[in-house]
Amino acid sequence: MKRYFAFFTVALAALVMFVGCAETQPTKPVYMWVDCEANFERMSYPDSIAFYIDKMKEIGVTDIVVDVKSIMGETLYDSKYAPYMGEFEGTVRERSYDMMRHFIDLGHAAGMRVHGSLNIFAGGHNFFNRGIIYNDHPEWQSIVYKSNGELVPISQIKTNYNGMLNPSNPEVREYQKNILVEFAERYKDADGIIFDRLRYDNITSDFSPLSREQFEAWSGIKLENYPEDVLTWADEKTWKPGKYFKEWVEWRATIIKSFVEEAHEAIHAANPNILIGDYTGAWYPTYYQLGVNWASTQYDPSERYPDWASATYHKTGYAELLDIYMTGLYYTLVTKDEVDAAQGRPIVGQRTESGMDPNDLTYCYSVEGGAELAQGITCGVVPVVGSLYVEQYKKQGEDGKQVDDPEQFGKAVAQVMKSCEGGLMIFDLVHIINHDWWDILEQNIKAEK
Repeated sequence: MKRYFAFFTVALAALVMFVGCAETQPTKPVYMWVDCEANFERMSYPDSIAFYIDKMKEIGVTDIVVDVKSIMGETLYDSKYAPYMGEFEGTVRERSYDMMRHFIDLGHAAGMRVHGSLNIFAGGHNFFNRGIIYNDHPEWQSIVYKSNGELVPISQIKTNYNGMLNPSNPEVREYQKNILVEFAERYKDADGIIFDRLRYDNITSDFSPLSREQFEAWSGIKLENYPEDVLTWADEKTWKPGKYFKEWVEWRATIIKSFVEEAHEAIHAANPNILIGDYTGAWYPTYYQLGVNWASTQYDPSERYPDWASATYHKTGYAELLDIYMTGLYYTLVTKDEVDAAQGRPIVGQRTESGMDPNDLTYCYSVEGGAELAQGITCGVVPVVGSLYVEQYKKQGEDGKQVDDPEQFGKAVAQVMKSCEGGLMIFDLVHIINHDWWDILEQNIKAEK
């Protein structure tokens, strides 16, 4: 609760900052995410950073989230631990170029808060064959259980761009904590650290011998048939729980929570004032597949989801350890009424992400319903920031092809500002630029007042 009030102290400061123009500014935080890969060339110049900070400030953005550790495991500052991301798609940066420092200095000068985002358990980009799992530490990558029964390194799964690490590997955990502490010490004046990809790749990983050994030690269960005792494949696309599935699900969630606990302690030892946040998807009914329980420990899912949640699963919740929680309301449908109207038809622009059930069309797969679910599950212990993926707002044009749907995007923005006490996060700056949706974003973030 102490950290919860700390967040709102910061939010109150934002309101004070805008006293002179309160009638045109949003009354809740508005975060703009700046992805390191999509914006690599654009943010390679301080004057470009200054231009977009001014642009964001002008429309009412209060917070910037700067991606400084990519899914490849490379950092955008000169790290003692991680490789430096000095080149991407032909654009080259000098090692001395410190993008985060420019964002902090310029953002603070503009009266905005600036947070760093770090991908935690991501270590490679499988479409580019690039990252620490391809170079420095191939032994750290997740082992995937394929539908044909094979156990293979995730770098061989070229249909999945995420080259994820094994979160239970002690070497991986220590390495990632070192980078988080390094960031907290290097950028003492950063407002926050936001975790991203703090998870397993999916239910199909990690099935390494190490994970088997650790699970058996934690549970006291001897897996006679591995991985079949955990899950089996019914066909090429359908898996079924094994006899120790619920125990496996809970163990994986303890792995993620324990990392949050350890990282929380280490980060605040280095920088007591920095806020700690996390991004996850909002699809809680299936998010357990990623080993993550972003709920409050007060929320017990075992009655509602008995197929995967044990009676003690609620202990793996880590919402209490966060100052900022960003939930991915990555849904084309905005309201629960739209869910009712959409039953039985395909949804244009609908996005499928890790752990998401593409066949589900319950209320929680809408912006309104997802926000309602997230706030109920977190039990008020941390402000929920509703997050939108700009690129998915499409509709069917007259020629049958998908076209942009700015009206639906604006509606989604307004819904988040209405529904989420923690405010709004937009992913990503590049999409606002490419679609030129600045005006739509501005109108709808300020409409909620």
